[in-house]
Amino acid sequence: MGLFDRLFGRQREAVLVSRFFENLSGFSPQFTTTPEGIYEYELTRAAIHSFATACSKLKPEVSGAARPDLRQVLEFKPNPYMDTTKFLYRLATIFLIHNTAFIIPLYDDYGELNGFYPILPVNAEVIEYAGTLYMRYTFGNGKKAAIEFDKVGMLSQFNYKDDFFGESNRPLKTTLDLLHTQQQGIINGIKSSAIIRFIGRIAQTLKDDDIKRERDRLTADNLTNENIGGFLLYDAKIADLKQVDSKPFIANPAMVEIIKNNVYTYFGTNEAILQNKFTEDEWSAYYESKIEPFSLQMSLVLTNMIFSDREIAFGNKIHFTANRLQYASNNSKLRISTQLFDRGLITQNDAREIWNLAPVDGGDVFHRRLEYSNTGGDLNNGNQTDNINTDPSREE
Repeated sequence: MGLFDRLFGRQREAVLVSRFFENLSGFSPQFTTTPEGIYEYELTRAAIHSFATACSKLKPEVSGAARPDLRQVLEFKPNPYMDTTKFLYRLATIFLIHNTAFIIPLYDDYGELNGFYPILPVNAEVIEYAGTLYMRYTFGNGKKAAIEFDKVGMLSQFNYKDDFFGESNRPLKTTLDLLHTQQQGIINGIKSSAIIRFIGRIAQTLKDDDIKRERDRLTADNLTNENIGGFLLYDAKIADLKQVDSKPFIANPAMVEIIKNNVYTYFGTNEAILQNKFTEDEWSAYYESKIEPFSLQMSLVLTNMIFSDREIAFGNKIHFTANRLQYASNNSKLRISTQLFDRGLITQNDAREIWNLAPVDGGDVFHRRLEYSNTGGDLNNGNQTDNINTDPSREE
């Protein structure tokens, strides 16, 4: 059984010939991948890679008592072909390139949800059949598949015309054209500057073949490795021989910066993020503007895929967390871990995670210095406790 059959199973022909669903915008709800070439340039690929890499380190967590079996699936292996980091990396990559990403549910032999798979269709359509909405996919090999719309997980950005799918990256096409022209100009400039080394004038009139023959003779006699002495000698047939000052071709720095800034602005990143030389403030800004919105949308999408409305009302949900302090300076880590630990806001294992250390047994207990009074419940078991007064000169 191939990957397609394992993901979608046997498809019903009735669904494949259904009519389009009519949405409010008047557009047919249809997503099509366009050959925009965003992933084919090193600068744009670097921006996409840095985003996807950061997203791949998000940690999925399951809250609530419903479906505890999915905790291991989400944290370690969402599907038989990917671990969690690969799943998140691919999903984030598709999301940034096409502004729309799809997650399909996987089921076991008993019809129970037991996994997730990110897919990249060539075309996706929202169709209606017998009063039910379906998502119909067309893949690069020509195969089609359909699945109930309410079972599909879909992430999108740049939503405007279509009620379901994000817009294309067509506004970036001008910048991509400039990027391509710049790269070709650098390549051609380097080639041309390295070819011509001497310019000379022949002192007599010769045929074209004789001119070519004379040029080859002069090159072979003087400009090869056999010319150990380094002297260039020529006869009276050659006049006004001059050496060409070969200078390296340098692209216009102002134009280079404009192109870079266009890419950085579009993808919400900067050079420090791409080259991994950012400060903790730069990382925090990037996380809040790019990573956190993606993780929030992904949390809501998976929560609605897995749980019913009743289960969500009882506190069942999926959320993604990240150790945002992993890029902080040692001084910041020390200040945060010490001040939060002795106030009972984090456990010993929480503090160890800040320093990228493995958890220890018994490290999930909260501790609090005695000069802080407990006015609510016990941090460890939730039981109510009496207030603590550590000043003997003061009476309640």
